[in-house]
Amino acid sequence: MKLRVQNDRNSRGKVKLRESCTVMQPSSVDGGVQTGNGLSLTLQPELLTRTPGASAAATATPDKSGGEVHVSMTGGESGGGASSRRSRAHSHSHSHSHRHDQGAPRSTSEHELDAPDSDPDSGEPSSSLSDLRCLFRWIQRSLPFLVILCAKLVVQHVLGLAVGVGLFTTFLYVNKNIQIQAFLQDRHSKLQCAWLIVFLSSSTLLLYYTFLPEKLYQCLILLNPAIHPLGFWEVLWAVGITNFIIKFIFMGIKCLILLLPSSLVTHSTQARGLMLSEELGQVHQAVAPVPLWFRYLVTVQETDGPAGLTLGILLALVYLILKLLGLYSQWTSVLKTVRIFLAGEGTGTPATRSQCSDAGNACPICQGEFRSPQALLCQHIFCAECITLWFNREKSCPLCRTVITEKVYKWRDGATSPHLQIY
Repeated sequence: MKLRVQNDRNSRGKVKLRESCTVMQPSSVDGGVQTGNGLSLTLQPELLTRTPGASAAATATPDKSGGEVHVSMTGGESGGGASSRRSRAHSHSHSHSHRHDQGAPRSTSEHELDAPDSDPDSGEPSSSLSDLRCLFRWIQRSLPFLVILCAKLVVQHVLGLAVGVGLFTTFLYVNKNIQIQAFLQDRHSKLQCAWLIVFLSSSTLLLYYTFLPEKLYQCLILLNPAIHPLGFWEVLWAVGITNFIIKFIFMGIKCLILLLPSSLVTHSTQARGLMLSEELGQVHQAVAPVPLWFRYLVTVQETDGPAGLTLGILLALVYLILKLLGLYSQWTSVLKTVRIFLAGEGTGTPATRSQCSDAGNACPICQGEFRSPQALLCQHIFCAECITLWFNREKSCPLCRTVITEKVYKWRDGATSPHLQIY
């Protein structure tokens, strides 16, 4: 009896499921629409009592393995509904395309306006301008700190800066006046040359008196000064001052050469003396820094122990080798200058009257009558003064460009090299 009651209950449940499935099935009118794009859902049996809206239909299929039911949702519109939907979609796409066409000119104009920014060629100036603006802003913000830093450095090193400015202006003033007096030859002022000697001597003595505890004058005779501690900047400062003082000494020697009477020395001999003094002064300037740098390179690594001392000695030896190579080239130049000073320049010989008449009795350089005419190796004739000034800057004949001398005698005009021999 119990089995029959259970079977009756199961049969009643199946009948109810069938009735509900017949309610959920779509009508024959809605069958014209394909169900390929349906939506499959899984529903519980007690949820089957709910019916979808008018716009969609559901097909429920019971699952034999359990109590769940699969429902397939399909479009419930008829053929007329589909056509109306297509018409609405067409009108929507038409309106969308119309709005897109209206917005197209604006987008095109915006693209045209934005084109220069996207162009890499036109983007370079804009990027450079932005970099300049950033740099200007950084300078504007950092300017007060830079001013304070510079003022602090000036206050701390006011004496050293004053000495450097004074040495440089003294050098420029004396160098210019010596060249003027050498150019005037016999017309130069003896009083002016004497004043230059006094001015150089007083400047040198005042400097050494100011720094008397450091004993900077010992650098002139290749000895180390009394500077403690001997750091990099101290060595650089001492070498720079010594270099200027050596220039002053040989500039004073040039003034003494100009003070010699013309009855004892000729203008050519005077010019050769100026050239020789400058060559010797440059050799002295190259040799004077050697003890200072050698001592610095050896002692700078002493705190690191034997390894540091060995490294310092190796650096000092390398420095000495490089310095000897430089001094060798300078020494060859000095030997040529000494040979010229003793034997003469050898650029030409005094010209005869017939040679001057054949040349037109006019110097090609000054376009005037010959004064102490000189005939070069190429047989061209010039004034002795004119050709001397020419060979201060050139090695060849002014007319035919034949090489007359081995080197340019650029120091015969009394000039002093502004180059600082730091190392």
